Amino acid sequence: MTVRTTALFAAAVLAACSPQSEQNTASPSSPAADGKGVKLLNVSYDVARDFYKEYNPLFVKEYQSKHKGADIDIQQSHGGSSKQALSVANGLAADVVTMNQTSDIDLLAQKGLIKPDWAKRLPDNAVPYTSVTVFLVRKGNPKQIKDWNDLAKDGVKIVLANPKTSGNGRYAFLGAYAYGLKANNGDEAKAQEFAASVLKNTPVFENGGRAATTTFSQRNIGDVLVTFENEANHVSKKLTQDQFEIVYPSYTILSETPVAVVDSVADKKGTQEAAKEYLEYLWSKPAQELAAKLYLRPRNAEVFAAHKADFPEIETFSPNEKFGTWDEIMKKFFADGGLVDKLSPKR
Repeated sequence: MTVRTTALFAAAVLAACSPQSEQNTASPSSPAADGKGVKLLNVSYDVARDFYKEYNPLFVKEYQSKHKGADIDIQQSHGGSSKQALSVANGLAADVVTMNQTSDIDLLAQKGLIKPDWAKRLPDNAVPYTSVTVFLVRKGNPKQIKDWNDLAKDGVKIVLANPKTSGNGRYAFLGAYAYGLKANNGDEAKAQEFAASVLKNTPVFENGGRAATTTFSQRNIGDVLVTFENEANHVSKKLTQDQFEIVYPSYTILSETPVAVVDSVADKKGTQEAAKEYLEYLWSKPAQELAAKLYLRPRNAEVFAAHKADFPEIETFSPNEKFGTWDEIMKKFFADGGLVDKLSPKR
């Protein structure tokens, strides 16, 4: 038996690729034929949709092999990472969450929906793969964008997900800010001046990473898209070949993608074991190979080595090592009245 897809699901996926789609909407699969199968809802961030579209059938095949053909359906919900976390906190019944920053899962732990030790219940602090922030430019790189400092030049138009609500946008802003610190020997005032110049060249914040991609690649707005490495590869090598180029900055931010079982929901529904298996399988070799194929940096050293040519070596930093805990990061940069608000031009 395979994961079945209804017309409603297809419509939801099509809608999810439009600029208006970065909202929290679940895309339901059809129920099991006998009505007794396990059903899981994975609430995830927006640009993860391509990975889970292929991962879910892999897991279903493994699950059915292990459990002698037992029915299991996987539902997906995609949107801005923090918006998704808030939706779960407000009652969206996710069995698992697969986000792009730990603060979103910590929020759910603080609400009592996820056990406090969630990061220790899976390998690698519950991060099955990583990514980095890069630049996607138009063919020929007409604005000659080669590093973060080029984003502050007059006349450069940047497309960026909203750093107030999107993990994609937050990583991008922190990458720019860290570059400003490094280029100015740790001078906070100069780093803020640099970050303000970058924000000045960003006329509109998009709702999420996929909305930013659509604006840049389909609506042909902007000179550079600042996004995750896997999303840049998805656009340049799968969606629209020979129209874009990826630029790797000299120094960039490492993004982590933590996952967790939503214990309060899984316990109530009786899906705790299936949800655990769903997440554990992310570390299997087939899932790690899939991650690498979709330009997500796998944790499995053997798989990473086999795909090393797809992942240029660049100097990266961890946001927690550079700026402290995510609680500290959120308060300083992204809370109302934080640095993003202070440095952004009046819109």
